[in-house]
Amino acid sequence: MTPGVSIDADAWMHRAVGLSATALPHPNPRVGALVFDRAGGEVGSGVHRVAGDDHAEIVALASAGDAARGGTLVVSLEPCDHQGLTPPCTEAIITAGIDRVIVGALDPDARVSGQGVARLREAGIDVTGPTATAAVEANDPAYFHHRRTGRPLVTLKWAMTLDGQVAGADGTSKWITGDEARRDAHRLRAASDVVVVGAGTVRADDPRLDVRLEDHVGPQPRPVIVAGEDPLPGDAALWSRDPLVYSAKPVDTPSGEVVVLSGPAGVDLDAMIKDLESRGTLGILVEGGPGLAGALWSNGLVDRVVAYAGAKVGGGSGLAPLDGVFPTVADATVVSITSVELLGDTVKIMGDC
Repeated sequence: MTPGVSIDADAWMHRAVGLSATALPHPNPRVGALVFDRAGGEVGSGVHRVAGDDHAEIVALASAGDAARGGTLVVSLEPCDHQGLTPPCTEAIITAGIDRVIVGALDPDARVSGQGVARLREAGIDVTGPTATAAVEANDPAYFHHRRTGRPLVTLKWAMTLDGQVAGADGTSKWITGDEARRDAHRLRAASDVVVVGAGTVRADDPRLDVRLEDHVGPQPRPVIVAGEDPLPGDAALWSRDPLVYSAKPVDTPSGEVVVLSGPAGVDLDAMIKDLESRGTLGILVEGGPGLAGALWSNGLVDRVVAYAGAKVGGGSGLAPLDGVFPTVADATVVSITSVELLGDTVKIMGDC
C-alpha cells in the first residue's frame, strides 16, 4: 500500500467474517475475503459458498483484477497451501501481486495450519495475524471442532419451563418459549448441516425442521429421523424434504433415504454420527425428543447444549429434556457454560460438555 495509507483492519475483518455467515460450505470452512488497492480502497470481495467452488480469496482476487497488485488481502481464515478440490490459494495470492495479507485465524486443518502463512512470508508478503480467532471460530464452530477432534459437533437443544419440563404430561409443548427465542432456534438450524429428531417427535409435532427466517438466504439443513420400533407416519411434513432416515431395521418410507444401523438398543447412534460425517456433515443439531436426547447423552455423544428456559412454570412432572434415571447429584455431568442471554422473555443458556 502507499505509505501513510491504512485501513481499519478490525472493522474490515469483522466484515470479512460477516460476509461468510450465510454460506455453509461444509466440510470446508466458512471464509470471507476483501481486497484493497494500494490507496486503501476496497476493490474486491469474495465468499466460499459451496465445497468444490472457488475459495473466498480466489473470488475476491478475481473481482479485484489488476487493482489487487500491490494491495492488501483481508481474509477470515488462513489461506490454504495444498491442492484439494481447488488449487492452493497461496499461489493465487502471490501471482496476484498482493503485498500484505491480514489473517483472522489460523486453520486447524493439519494440511494448512501455519503452512499457508509460512508460504506467503517466504514469498516476501507481509502477513499479519491471527487477529480475530475468537470471532472466526464463533462463526463456524462445527468446522473448528471437527478439525480438532475428527468428529462432527453435536449440539443438543431443548426448550423448557423454568422448572425443567419440555412438555406437559399429555405431550403438548407449543409454545414454552417466546417469539424471539424461536427465531434464535431457527438461526441455530441455519448454522447446522442437519437437524435430527426421533420418531416420537415426528409423530407428536409433525415438524418440518427447516429455517423459516425472512432474511435467510443460505442452504436448508437436511432433516434426519431416527426411527424406532413403531411405524413412521406416512403423511408427515418431513417427507417433502428428502429426509435421511436411520433405522435398526429396513423400513419403507414415502421418500428420502434409509440407512440401517443396528445397535444393542435400536439405532447405533455412534455409527450414525460417523455416517453423517462421511457425507460432509460437520454441524449436527438435535431437537429431540427426550428418548433420543437421553440416548445420545448417555453414550457421551453430545458436545454442546443449548437450553431455552421460557417464562413459564409447569408446576409438576411432565416430560424432562432427557429420558433416563438421575440417581444422585454425584452422577451429574459438569458443563462449561459459555453464554447466558435474555431473548425477550426467555433465557438462553449455552454450554460445552
